[in-house]
Amino acid sequence: MGPIHGMMASTMRSKFGGPLVSFDDSPGDPGLFGPESVTWRVHSDMPAMLIGGVSSLLLQTLHPGAMAGVADFSVYEEDPLGRLQRTGTFVGGTIFGSTATAEKLIDIVKHVHLSVSGVRPDGVPYAASDPHLLCWVHVAEHAQFLRAHQLFGVRPLRASDVDRYFAEVAEVARRLGATDVPTDAIGVDDYFAAVRPELQFGAQAAKGLEFLLAPNIGGPVEQAAYAPLVRAATAILPDWASRMLGIWQPWPELVANRVTAWGLCRTLRWAMGPSEVFDRSNRRARAVIGAAAAAA
Repeated sequence: MGPIHGMMASTMRSKFGGPLVSFDDSPGDPGLFGPESVTWRVHSDMPAMLIGGVSSLLLQTLHPGAMAGVADFSVYEEDPLGRLQRTGTFVGGTIFGSTATAEKLIDIVKHVHLSVSGVRPDGVPYAASDPHLLCWVHVAEHAQFLRAHQLFGVRPLRASDVDRYFAEVAEVARRLGATDVPTDAIGVDDYFAAVRPELQFGAQAAKGLEFLLAPNIGGPVEQAAYAPLVRAATAILPDWASRMLGIWQPWPELVANRVTAWGLCRTLRWAMGPSEVFDRSNRRARAVIGAAAAAA
């Protein structure tokens, strides 16, 4: 089983983990969050994060401004894994990287956003640097990351830690330029209630949804992994979002897909092994903690 495990681990890391940024630079720097953060605890479980990440993409299609930017500027149809890897690099780098790494990635994204603007099909202008749009992308993303963790993660969070998670990750959104970012569970619920009148399932959203449900992502390993992954991702969408997308699932189907997701996460944990990024980042961050303790 050893060679099989190694092959699967290598394949899954290269295809779904994204190219690694340096997690070893700046010894002693905990980065924006650090080992004691709830954010590190949530994001160290890659299988649940994969489900949450795909689910967040499904949810994000409902905002016509976000979807217009993707339709006009993204090459997701030609290079879906490349886009997934780039997203994974940003999320992983800002969460687990050193402060310098996180700041570099944020600066790169901010620069790219300056050139992403246009007019939606309904005639409304949009810009990726719009603080309101940045807030939507952030909240949709991290709400689904957390939902996946709570349903499929090894250690679901208590209510107080849920609030800590939203408060912590809001830092990245603010650094990107978002404003009025919710910092607790009630704030996230209130945000979704307030933004729902802006959401719509138009032609661009339908095209994005069609692609996300059945993308051409390569060989047998990728296809075999993605099919249950997307079923799990649809099964954790908010009820109102799944109804808008036309993929609402009756309770028996919902339960079946969530049970399948449990098995998927167990398989992926076996295939990918312990989080290499977490281990490397933890060693980097703990270097200063140990040094400070010794000096004290």
